[in-house]
Amino acid sequence: MQADLPILDDFSLASLNTFRIPARARHYLEVRGAAQLDAVRRDPLLAGLPRLVLGGGSNMLFTRDFDGIVLHMAGLGKEVLGERNGRILVRAQAGENWHAFVQWTLAQGLGGLENLSLIPGTVGAAPIQNVGAYGTETKDVFHSLSAYDMDSGEVRTLDAAACRFAYRDSLFKHPEGRALVVLDVTFALPAAWSPNLRYAELARAVEEAGLTAPTPLDIGRTVEAIRRRKLPDPSEIGNAGSFFKNPVVSRERCARLLAEFPQLVHHAQADGSEKLAAGWLIDQCGWKGRALGAAGVYPKQALVLVNLGGATGKDVVRLARAIQADVKSRYGVELEPEPVFI
Repeated sequence: MQADLPILDDFSLASLNTFRIPARARHYLEVRGAAQLDAVRRDPLLAGLPRLVLGGGSNMLFTRDFDGIVLHMAGLGKEVLGERNGRILVRAQAGENWHAFVQWTLAQGLGGLENLSLIPGTVGAAPIQNVGAYGTETKDVFHSLSAYDMDSGEVRTLDAAACRFAYRDSLFKHPEGRALVVLDVTFALPAAWSPNLRYAELARAVEEAGLTAPTPLDIGRTVEAIRRRKLPDPSEIGNAGSFFKNPVVSRERCARLLAEFPQLVHHAQADGSEKLAAGWLIDQCGWKGRALGAAGVYPKQALVLVNLGGATGKDVVRLARAIQADVKSRYGVELEPEPVFI
């Protein structure tokens, strides 16, 4: 093992995942840039080990210890690159805290990321999950990223098409993209900004606040207030935010469900499909506020599973499977978890 790699062995990951699940890594490395990834790739003892790339740990559920090397992306730095074709390009390193980065862009007077305020995690993880909230997704404000290829040793630049963004999905979650480690992300923010109020709850909150000409900072603060009201703070209650994706069904399937369940919450999509509200489905099955052992459903938002204290990953999985079974039995709809199970 090369001496310039500060590898830590038998490393606790409990503080590096927002569920606060106890787990340990056989090896752990805090990564500041491509040089360390290249050293790992060339090390004969490390190259063949299973790898786990970790950001803020806000989209992972550890069900066991990790018998390999955890690469914790910790590179910091952010800059405004300038304007191009009516867009202002802003770059941040993968280890930057996502919410702090959003706040920084707003402090620069730049709009575009405000609807994504207070989402836990890091900048590098945002394109992997194509994180989204309140009518905005990462792909909507994405320009490009740099990634280190653990197979070839090359640093690659990928644009939006190459990232293959979809709902809570991207190239990086599929086998052909799993060797790519995101180093930095460049965002394209509108030079001529206007508020995105397509999400009804956000539009109502802005109206109720009397914001007739809201600024990006106004929208960001409004989103923060909504999220703080509805969602638990991971520093106080272990959770990974929304645990299930909102299921997407055909228009015909949605119509059949509406005939049986007239109050079904659904949202028409541009491609003609319908997105169902997973939280509503879970709530209707009576799970809001319930628990199985040390894992429970947050009383204010049925989409969020929480660690009530001392839960293991297997406890959370057991709860998730029970919820999936009930929703499937009542509505015939499959719920897909958002977090990656390790």
